Amino acid sequence: MRKLYVLILSVFLLALTTPASYAADNGSWSVYPVSTQIAARPYFYLSADPGQTLRDKVTVANKTGAPLTFRLYAADAYNTARDGGFAVRTVKERQLGVGAWAHPARSRVTVPAHGSVTVPFTLRVPEKAEPGDHPGALVALDERLESGDAATSSVAVQRAVGARIYLRVGGPTVPALAVEKVRISHHQPLVPGLGESGATVSYTLHNTGNVTLNPKVRLRAEGLFGRTLLSRGLTKVPSELLPGQRVRLTEPWHGAPQLDWGHVTLTASAPGTRESASTSFVALPWLMAVLAGAGIAAAVVVIRARRSGSGPWLGAPGGSTRPWWLRVRRGRARPSVPVRASRPVRTTPSRRRSSPSARP
Repeated sequence: MRKLYVLILSVFLLALTTPASYAADNGSWSVYPVSTQIAARPYFYLSADPGQTLRDKVTVANKTGAPLTFRLYAADAYNTARDGGFAVRTVKERQLGVGAWAHPARSRVTVPAHGSVTVPFTLRVPEKAEPGDHPGALVALDERLESGDAATSSVAVQRAVGARIYLRVGGPTVPALAVEKVRISHHQPLVPGLGESGATVSYTLHNTGNVTLNPKVRLRAEGLFGRTLLSRGLTKVPSELLPGQRVRLTEPWHGAPQLDWGHVTLTASAPGTRESASTSFVALPWLMAVLAGAGIAAAVVVIRARRSGSGPWLGAPGGSTRPWWLRVRRGRARPSVPVRASRPVRTTPSRRRSSPSARP
């Protein structure tokens, strides 16, 4: 059976007080920037101009009781489609930013049990690099494949840990945010008032600028006559929306109206930018929707038939427009029966009356 390979990558960071606590860690090994004389760094936060070269060091620590060998590489970061989390490209994917510009001095490193190894790396920013933020990570990948039961499992797992890199290239910074493709779907009971109703609002959050944003999103719903049905800030929003990234998000609306007409508006904001998008909705229970649809369909048929001058309830063009049932009823009440012609009546010829002057 062909196995599906899954890469599990840990790039989360803990902001505590010791250098080891700043490391991205999966329990077996950790990756973190070399500490400076002033303080420990939770991540690589670098700035450079186009054409500039930076040099730094990364430490890989082994927490197990046996030596571990890792593939060390740089990767571009992106937001996951599921929840907008911070993730990085795999070693086999094409790298365009930090993943293509950063090069560790060693691509493979063996770390002794309960030991650590520090590796220098060089980051060369191209002359034509676009200004703004270019996030990424330095990743220590264990290339061994792990599976629970080799006989029955069809999934093999590779684990990796990455230390985040936040690189800002000098030049104009443009924070910009867009809310796109707002949709609302209702979940209505069959009969009004019998059962709970709800709705799901979906939308796309798009960072159209060149800097990383920490967006805030607010949902507002208004019903007929401008009544406020819902107004709240959303919590299921990425804490870091990277430049150029789109994330499709959904928000449940429990207790949405069963019968109403209005619109929902989503407003996204971050320092230096604020954008909104809306969509209208008609809340209608299923039974009423079916009846309304049937009534509309019947009305359309009647209108079309009247315009064409034909139909079972209309007469011929230019003729009677009485309903067919009325014409049939009248025809039955007064049937057409042949009648015998009556005899001609013989009239008595009138006698000419003499004039008064002719009398004796």
